[in-house]
Amino acid sequence: MIERYTRPEMAAIWNEEAKFRRMLDVEIAACEAWTKKGLITQTELKKIKKNASFSLKRIKEIEQVTNHDVIAFIESIEENLGPEGRWVHYGLTSSDVLDTGLGMAMRDAAGVLLKALKRCVKVLAQQARKYKNQAMIGRTHGIHAEPTSLGMKFALWYAETQRNIQRLEQAQKEIAYGKVSGAVGTYSQSDPSIELYVCKKLKLKPSPISTQIIQRDRHAYYMETIGLIAASFEKFSTEIRNLQRTDIREIEEPFKKGQKGSSAMPHKRNPITSERISGLARVIRGYVVTALENVTLWHERDISHSSTERIIIPDATILLDYMIDKFINIVNNLSVFPDRMQENLNRMRGLIFSQKMLLALIKSGLSRKEAYVLVQRNAMKVWEKPNATLESCLLSDSEVMQRLSPREIKMIFDIKNYLRYTDKIYKRLGLER
Repeated sequence: MIERYTRPEMAAIWNEEAKFRRMLDVEIAACEAWTKKGLITQTELKKIKKNASFSLKRIKEIEQVTNHDVIAFIESIEENLGPEGRWVHYGLTSSDVLDTGLGMAMRDAAGVLLKALKRCVKVLAQQARKYKNQAMIGRTHGIHAEPTSLGMKFALWYAETQRNIQRLEQAQKEIAYGKVSGAVGTYSQSDPSIELYVCKKLKLKPSPISTQIIQRDRHAYYMETIGLIAASFEKFSTEIRNLQRTDIREIEEPFKKGQKGSSAMPHKRNPITSERISGLARVIRGYVVTALENVTLWHERDISHSSTERIIIPDATILLDYMIDKFINIVNNLSVFPDRMQENLNRMRGLIFSQKMLLALIKSGLSRKEAYVLVQRNAMKVWEKPNATLESCLLSDSEVMQRLSPREIKMIFDIKNYLRYTDKIYKRLGLER
């Protein structure tokens, strides 16, 4: 991933040095296991553990000849060892080292993402509580519907992020497996005790069964989870983008001093970070498709998955880490415009209370059809007359006044009635103070 979208902690997991370091950890753990079996002497193991090392530069030089990165890695290690070097990679195949190392990396990357998601949950909880009673118009189909609150939006995102944490925790468990079972997974050149030792040492579980590789349904599940989380953040960011539109402008993402919105128009304050999150989510979704296609390989394995995984797995985790961090900054520093929210609530001149009026007339004894006709008749007057309000039209309608008192009609237009169950919703979510 390009440096622009890469944060240091995640970068440290996916750089080349870290990759080969994990592979060396697998090799040394296997040597320790063979020592316990009596194949390698304690003296040899000490020399291996002390002197086994690699050089990225040397690996690249050797790979120019071998055209095989794992062999180049092994030969680079052996150059730093004496006769004991023959035990490095003993009984192993390349994927024993590669897949076990990749499982460690994906597990650790998930750990970084989980920390970020838990930070995000805290920020969303704070904003949900802060804006719990900040009324605003709810929209369906992009059209004004009924009142809601800004807090409810944050609470919704809070709950979804909690679900995403649970999903990622499961995906982390699903991927935290290693294998040291040889060329086609039959332990023909080792035995399961070697695998068990290596995996335990590296805090992985041994794959119950494998071919030459760990099966890619695990990786696809992990990537699907990354894709789903990215989709959630795109959803959240799209809402922010919409609410920042000039004709709505109820909230606005941070715009710091000295920032420029447009090279041509000095007045612009664009939701560029929210748009960036939306764009990067598209990249991750494409990676999910590739991960699903990697599930199907020829026989006990082919190498068609390898080239793609060098791109999609690091990139997806790096991008999601970046997206979460940027979203946290947006939510933490969001500008909120209550006056504009009130203005938009009033824009429909009471039409947003039509359902409550409908139900009040039904409760008074009218059929649903009769009540609907009455409310719609008055609603159409509001659409047609610039200065009319639904409340004034209803108060002037004799059929309505036969059913409801002026006080009852006034109560229908009280926004507090629409938010009266917010406390119960928050309690269900664990958001009560």
